[in-house]
Amino acid sequence: MLDIADELNRWVEQGRDFAVATVVAVGGSAPRQPGAALAVDTDGTAIGSVSGGCVEGAVYELCRQALEDGQPVRERFGYSDDDAFAVGLTCGGTIDVLVTPVRVGDPVRPVIAAGLRAAAAGEAAALARIVNGPADLVGRALLVHADGGVGGDAASARRASAHQGGFGAHPELDRTVAAEAAALLDAGRTGTVEIGEQGARCGAPLTVLVESSVPPPRMIVFGAIDFASALVRVGKFLNYHVTVCDARPVFATAARFPEADEIVVEWPHRYLGRTQVDARTVLCVLTHDAKFDVPLLRLALRLPVAYVGAMGSRRTHLDRNARLREVGITEKELARLRSPIGLDLGARTPEETALSIAAEIVAGRRGGSGLSLTGAHTPIHHDVTSPPAGRFGSVA
Repeated sequence: MLDIADELNRWVEQGRDFAVATVVAVGGSAPRQPGAALAVDTDGTAIGSVSGGCVEGAVYELCRQALEDGQPVRERFGYSDDDAFAVGLTCGGTIDVLVTPVRVGDPVRPVIAAGLRAAAAGEAAALARIVNGPADLVGRALLVHADGGVGGDAASARRASAHQGGFGAHPELDRTVAAEAAALLDAGRTGTVEIGEQGARCGAPLTVLVESSVPPPRMIVFGAIDFASALVRVGKFLNYHVTVCDARPVFATAARFPEADEIVVEWPHRYLGRTQVDARTVLCVLTHDAKFDVPLLRLALRLPVAYVGAMGSRRTHLDRNARLREVGITEKELARLRSPIGLDLGARTPEETALSIAAEIVAGRRGGSGLSLTGAHTPIHHDVTSPPAGRFGSVA
């Protein structure tokens, strides 16, 4: 549900009652992943999506019903071989959807409201909800903050009460869910975990969906050239926090890169040495100038980042590799370098080149082959465990 946090947070601030349907499990070729949500308010207004259109009508009605009776419900949708006209996913997969009423006065509302507020503000937090288990626990929620605090808001994070979230008379379960949620939040991931009812991994299991809200990942573009301007636009479209870095002040200007979140005038390797990166960060080196590239890539290839790509011709690539070996880069480190940068799309313009670079980044993040889907027999939707771009983490 955190994928529509901005809109839902406004609904909460306006005092609206609503029900939210969240994808909690998928099987086969499903169009949306766990965490995707559709919400409906009492006026019938709907936002979000759980299936890209296949079962939205049926889920909409479930939300309206949940608003009336105040009870959460879990429903499975899949393609029916017996009745091709039945409500289902024509792609052949299945999705499990949990519908939760979020009305004023409902015990879960303060916790969900706090999670939506944190996500809308770009704060790191994880919302954990029981999606399968005893009826009295299904739909219960717990909010975990990046500092380890548990509850509805950071100020009251260390207090434990049903109002803030939690699972009633199950303090051990609270602690276990909080620990699991904190681990997924630390990795920037969204997914489900199975735990025992009393907090142990044994006995009748509970299924808990953990939705992680994390700040956008970083894209750092080195080299303030025309290709960089196009890449900045694509990076923003993919929800990256985009920084442009170049040592030449005449080129690294806000006028040339109005959509960049940050413009830095500094030698690239010096900036990379002092700025913060993580396992979701992508580094795009577009300078194709040895005096910039070599010291920068020497550092970049030793950092725990998601992607390092460098622009240049085949000749530039070979020369750059030789120079990197001379400064001590090993073959294993060199194998991390995506050079020449991007997928082979036959790109010529800056915009086409930016698209090829973005396609390579997405393929690496999601585990894609980069090949045409036509004639292929591989899954259309498949993720690796590295976190994706945007507010939310990858699916376990």
